[in-house]
Amino acid sequence: MIFRHGFLILFALLLSWHAFAQTNKPEEKVVPNGTDGLELTVPVRDSINTHRPKVVSAQEIVAPFSTFRIGLGLIYDGTAYSQSAVFKQQMDSMGLKLDPNIKLRDFRVLGSGVFRTKRTFSWKFAFMYDGNANTWLVRESGFTIGVPELWGHIFIGRTKEGFSMIKVMNGHSPWTNERQMALDPIPILADGIKWFGFEPHSRIFWNLGAFNDAISEGQGFSTFEWQYVARIGYLPIYDKEKGRTLHVAANFRYGKPNDGQFSIKSRPESNPTPFLLTSGQFAADRSDHFGYEIYYTTKRFTIGSEGMVHNFHAKQGEDHSFYGGDVMFGYMLTGTSRPYKTEGSIFGFVPVRKSIFKGGWGEFEAVLRASTFNVNDGSIKGGQFWRITPMLNWYMSRIVRMEFTYGYGIFNRFDLRGTTSFFESRLQFTVM
Repeated sequence: MIFRHGFLILFALLLSWHAFAQTNKPEEKVVPNGTDGLELTVPVRDSINTHRPKVVSAQEIVAPFSTFRIGLGLIYDGTAYSQSAVFKQQMDSMGLKLDPNIKLRDFRVLGSGVFRTKRTFSWKFAFMYDGNANTWLVRESGFTIGVPELWGHIFIGRTKEGFSMIKVMNGHSPWTNERQMALDPIPILADGIKWFGFEPHSRIFWNLGAFNDAISEGQGFSTFEWQYVARIGYLPIYDKEKGRTLHVAANFRYGKPNDGQFSIKSRPESNPTPFLLTSGQFAADRSDHFGYEIYYTTKRFTIGSEGMVHNFHAKQGEDHSFYGGDVMFGYMLTGTSRPYKTEGSIFGFVPVRKSIFKGGWGEFEAVLRASTFNVNDGSIKGGQFWRITPMLNWYMSRIVRMEFTYGYGIFNRFDLRGTTSFFESRLQFTVM
């Protein structure tokens, strides 16, 4: 309830920050703020050559030893359903009932900055209220160290592992309201070290990480004792001026599930909806995961696909394999384009040329995605879900986004084939 009562106050604050936001000066250098597509500005030396902090915007202060930037994020989701009789029968078998729902998806506070050092050295801290678990948790937090000798950066701390572009991207920036179902076995966060970079001449990019649960053990996202992740790709086409990019990448992950056990739980790309694809607990001493990414964008138009397979191996018991993937089409109706960021080999936030608060219409994006995830293998009958999702994104300003989503799902489980329609909307505020 506290979030609903504070909604108008937060809205006013966000609009205030939007009004005072400043654009980067040509001489300023921009560096990654963590690994998920955010950026920090390294101020020119004259602006920090003082013994007193200097306020440069409503979000940022420049001090002699570091900059300090504050950010906020808020997401509210609304969902309603139209279910077939067979789908309702499947829900009864699972002890579930799907009713219309409006809920807080998440609320997060972020702090970050760049230290005044010769080598680029930045820090980041994020704290989030998770509406699903009704708890607070630390999101991506740590240090990013520039290593131009190795064409990239090293991140130390809590971060996204690096498996899948859409998983690495900031959760407020993707074109769809939720990531595809087949990514749910991959934890959203992990503690460790990650080296990510891009070599401009060969146009090869990479993400290599090693993680363990020494700090995160017992937290909901920590389902592995340790894991190693590699994401390596190539840009056959990269024309920044013409807005043309062809991105191709392969993903590999190897890990040890906690206590030799694993359980797959996946929502049908709808956060207010319960887990419908569930494997139950099964033996798993090791796991390996393979995936591909391919995206092509030219100005307004984007087409892409990601697919993956999750293999689990047991010394005593069955080995299991689960697979899924998606394909998406996106078109910017108002003529802007989504930028590609070589720092993390991901797509960034959509730039808004003239917001509704300055007399414009913002930006509109039409998206169509088809996806599936199969959690049936051997003795495990977790079901398979197919979903097709047409949706419209309205970027009202650089900080306010509305989403209007329709989803048609087919659920195959319990020897039944049920269908449901999702009617969803999302209100999102992003000051990062």
